[in-house]
Amino acid sequence: MRRYFGQANGLETAKINVRSETCVQPKSETPKGRKSPKLKRMGLHVRAAARMRTMIIRGELPPGSQTQETRLSKELGVSRTPLREAMKVLAAEGLIELRPNRSPRIAGLEVDGISELFEALAGIERLAAELAAERATERDLARLRTLQTRMEGHHRNGKLDEYFAINGEIHNTIVRMARNTPLREAHETLISRAERARYLALGADRRWSNSVEEHAAILVALEARDGETSGRLLSAHVQRTGTALWEVLAKTTLRRPAA
Repeated sequence: MRRYFGQANGLETAKINVRSETCVQPKSETPKGRKSPKLKRMGLHVRAAARMRTMIIRGELPPGSQTQETRLSKELGVSRTPLREAMKVLAAEGLIELRPNRSPRIAGLEVDGISELFEALAGIERLAAELAAERATERDLARLRTLQTRMEGHHRNGKLDEYFAINGEIHNTIVRMARNTPLREAHETLISRAERARYLALGADRRWSNSVEEHAAILVALEARDGETSGRLLSAHVQRTGTALWEVLAKTTLRRPAA
């Protein structure tokens, strides 16, 4: 609020100290750096959910295991309140089961829905690649080439976790290059459900190496602005990942735990 004291109308004699008289501190003078407790708590639960999601995807929290709040709170560096909020987020993604009067449990892999899930993802990513071939900028393609180079380096060095992270970024980048918001939103919903399955599929014989080669061919098609080939290759790539997962499951005893 501007004050007009000190002007030629003689008001310079009016010495008013608003702060000392009213003890009201303007909002603009609220001490900097102070955060709303609610926002701070929301930030904690988002970070806790991200870390737990990674632990579930990588098998550090195995299917069927019960969550131990005390241990997780200490490991994640959060109190029980944001931890429980994080679990609600992961439950909505199908990664955690919330049970009345019992500890939450890491959800088993929904084997029966795997084929349908990857079928849907293949369709979405096929359309995304077809659109991306037309709409991607040269800068988009340069970034995709950089990601491909980094992913190939992680493959050569046997860094699975780093490879997996870049691989997912490549898929998300292609979808964003399509510049279609409903398509991107649909992809985000499904990909969160498929992350654990995608990571597990890399354990299939030669799937890791084959995936690198398939990505390289997809990039070439995108750079050539060949939408039909880009879509076909990406769709086949996603479907092969689903098939590879079945191969892994056939060698394991992954089953939905009893209630």
